[in-house]
Amino acid sequence: MSEEQELSNNALPGANENVSPSISWDSGTAYDLFMSLAVLHNPERHGLRASWAAGVRSRLPSGERKTLETADALEIFPLHWIYALPEPKDAASAIWALRQIPAADRLPALAFHRAETSVIEDILKNVAKRRSWDEQDQEKLRSAFRQKDHEIPRAKTMAKILDAWSAPDVFGENYLAALQSYYNAFFAEEEKQIVSALHKSLENARRLADRVSLDDLVDELSQGVHLKELSDTQEVVLVPSYWISPLILFKMISTKKTLLLFGGRPPNVSLVAGEMVPDQLLRMLKAMADPTRLRILHYLAHGELTPSQLARRLRLRAPTVTHHLNTLRLAGLVRLTLEAKGERHYAARLEALDSMDASLREFLESDQDK
Repeated sequence: MSEEQELSNNALPGANENVSPSISWDSGTAYDLFMSLAVLHNPERHGLRASWAAGVRSRLPSGERKTLETADALEIFPLHWIYALPEPKDAASAIWALRQIPAADRLPALAFHRAETSVIEDILKNVAKRRSWDEQDQEKLRSAFRQKDHEIPRAKTMAKILDAWSAPDVFGENYLAALQSYYNAFFAEEEKQIVSALHKSLENARRLADRVSLDDLVDELSQGVHLKELSDTQEVVLVPSYWISPLILFKMISTKKTLLLFGGRPPNVSLVAGEMVPDQLLRMLKAMADPTRLRILHYLAHGELTPSQLARRLRLRAPTVTHHLNTLRLAGLVRLTLEAKGERHYAARLEALDSMDASLREFLESDQDK
């Protein structure tokens, strides 16, 4: 799921202008255990080389790779579950906690929580109860995705989702084994490399929170996402994630508490160990090297526009414009304003051009090869 889809699918509650949400903080590498899998299965959405991501996945046995592919189709982003874990919320403790849950209950525990219920949840829980599914379940699920303005999975993906829910005990056992294998083969070493960056990111965010409003804080941490209506949520929990930089993930974890996972990787660092060119610089340069995206930035430099307004000006299909906007957003070159009802407005982040220039000069003048 792209960041834009995630923000739209988690529409903010009705705003209460008289109450400003309080801010709290959380951290732990368990968040990146799950987020790294989401990135590795959708590398192009995150500006990552598909070949490198495939190489990481190939370290796992075939059966466990398939289980994690199914988990990706299930869109397991268990922020509510990780938040409830005891300290230190690292990957090993998360896997241990998952092992304590009966196999048949693992998928429901990771997928759903009390803060949000939906028709989709009811359908899947009914499939799990019956331990089977049919074409009617598939059609109901497709309709539920459509009503939620969610991207409708392909037929094969839909079958994977329903197969997993029709045998939750089997999936629960297989998923735990696959997660442990992934931790042993890759993430245990990765975890050592990202801990200090997460701590530093959290400290920097705390200092920034002392100086700016919550709106400006979210805008800065997300490199351009403006949540125009921060809702009647009483508390916003901010959590750094190394792997999703520069994007954000926004989910309600209780009826009055919302968790926002923000990018915590330094801008001058590449996600792929040993890469010379920083990720953010490369994304910016690639985003600018396209005439359509330059035209989009030209229009957005003169004011906010919606994707449909841009599509009319460019005489392009809306999905094409959305694709270009996602690329520009990933590069930090546009600001996304999300209204309470889910409407999206974009504007150019001209200050990012100064950042790109400074980053490019720093890279060119560095002596890292000496």
